[in-house]
Amino acid sequence: MPIDPARALVADPMVDEFSWDQDDVILYHLGLGAGKDAPTDPAELSYVYENGLKVLPSFGVVPPFGALFGVNQLDGVDINLMMVLHGEQELEVHAPIPVDGTVTNTARIIDVQDKGKAAVIVLEVESALADGTVLFTNRFMIFARGEGGFGGEPGTSTTIEVPDREPDGTFESTTMAHQALIYRLSGDKNPLHADPMFAQMAGFDTPILHGLATYGIVLKAVVDGMLDGDVSRVKGWRCRFAGVVFPGETVITKAWETDDGIVVTAETKERNEPVLTNALVGVSS
Repeated sequence: MPIDPARALVADPMVDEFSWDQDDVILYHLGLGAGKDAPTDPAELSYVYENGLKVLPSFGVVPPFGALFGVNQLDGVDINLMMVLHGEQELEVHAPIPVDGTVTNTARIIDVQDKGKAAVIVLEVESALADGTVLFTNRFMIFARGEGGFGGEPGTSTTIEVPDREPDGTFESTTMAHQALIYRLSGDKNPLHADPMFAQMAGFDTPILHGLATYGIVLKAVVDGMLDGDVSRVKGWRCRFAGVVFPGETVITKAWETDDGIVVTAETKERNEPVLTNALVGVSS
C-alpha cells in the first residue's frame, strides 16, 4: 500500500538544514514582482534593496520546501509525485524572519485523510534557529490522486466565510511573462513552470505560475494595501489553491478586515477565475 497511515503518523521526522542570505530574500521578492512597476519607490525598494531590506513572511515557505519533494523519504509514504497537487498551505509566523539565517527543518506527517479517489497528506514542518527558537511552521496539504480508498477517515476542513459586503480593499498585481522563470530560482524547479512540452503533458497550453508564487503575490498585496507595508504584523497566512495563474495575467486580490484577521480572495482579471479561496491572513494589532 503506497500510504500506510499507521506507519506514517509515527515515523521518525525528516530533518534537514537550510541557510539563506539577503540575496535569497531579494530574489524571492523579485520572483513575486517586487519593484516591477516602481523600482525607485521606497516601499518597493524595501523588498529588493539591501539597505533597509525587510522579509515578506511568505518567504517562510522557502526554507522547508525540500521536505515537500522529500515526503517519500518518510516511513509509510510511497506516492507518485507526478499525481500530487498542492491543495492548501498554512504558515504560522512565530518570530520575525531575519534577512539571513540558518534553520533546522523538522518535517513530520500529522494527518492522512481518505477522500476516496485521493488521499490528503498533511506535512508539518517546523523551522528553528540553532538556539531552538521556532521561526515559522508550515503545513503543506498534499492532495495525492489515486491514493485514497484505504479505509481512513475523510477528515475535516475549516471554512473561512467571506463577508457579505464590499471588500475593504481591492488590489491588482500584474505578473510578468517571465515571472515563473525567476520564481523557480527560489527552489521549485518543477518543469511545469518552465517547459512548454511538460506543461502540455499536464494539460496546460503553456507553463503556469507556481502556486506558492501566487501565495506570496497575494500576501504582498495585503501587506502593502492593508497593513501599510508592515510585515511584522503578519502572524499567519493560509489558503486553498483553487486555480492557476498564467504568467502575464493580473491577480485581483480582495480583502476584508474581520475579528479573525483579514479574509482574502484572489482571482484572475483576464479569465475571472478563482485562484486562492478559503484564505485568511492572521494579523497582530
